[in-house]
Amino acid sequence: MFDTAFLADASTLVQGLVAGLVFGFLLQRGAVGSYETIVEQFLLRDHTMLRVMLSAIVVGGLAVYGLDALGLVPGLHVKTADFAAIGLGGAIFAVGMVLLGYCPGTGLVAAAEGARDARHGLFGMLVGAALFAEVAGPVRAGLADLLGDTAGLGKATLPSLTGLSPFVFLVPLAVAVAGLFLWLRRRERAAGPG
Repeated sequence: MFDTAFLADASTLVQGLVAGLVFGFLLQRGAVGSYETIVEQFLLRDHTMLRVMLSAIVVGGLAVYGLDALGLVPGLHVKTADFAAIGLGGAIFAVGMVLLGYCPGTGLVAAAEGARDARHGLFGMLVGAALFAEVAGPVRAGLADLLGDTAGLGKATLPSLTGLSPFVFLVPLAVAVAGLFLWLRRRERAAGPG
């Protein structure tokens, strides 16, 4: 059932552990492990989640492509843009998040903080991941038979499709996100406390 051949060397595992601990700490400090924060985001009353996630996307994108441009990473590992799999996975993720009130990262943070519902959800995530590992091949083959070739664009990114630098996309995204944050701050100040 579990193939250990995919495990990386000890140094890579330690780096991943440290990165995960830092990410979890930042999620906890950002209060996004709170069920109430997540629900308030869905009700468009608290934009903490939006701020944290958009910040992570922009900083992560700039960091990854910056390190790549400096030659400090051995190359980017891009997954195939399989639209059927992305759509199905996104739907499963959305249903799970609506039912539990957490995504995997915030669920781990909430479980570490002692939230009992998150611990049950974490168990469900692990069972779901194991189940997926067992059925992914046949499901993917069945989808391919049903839908035909859905690989879409292959291993594509906006820079590889357009031939433009990734920063042509990331810098305007960063400016747009900063503008959105300023607009949200003004809107929240105008609304007053509460």
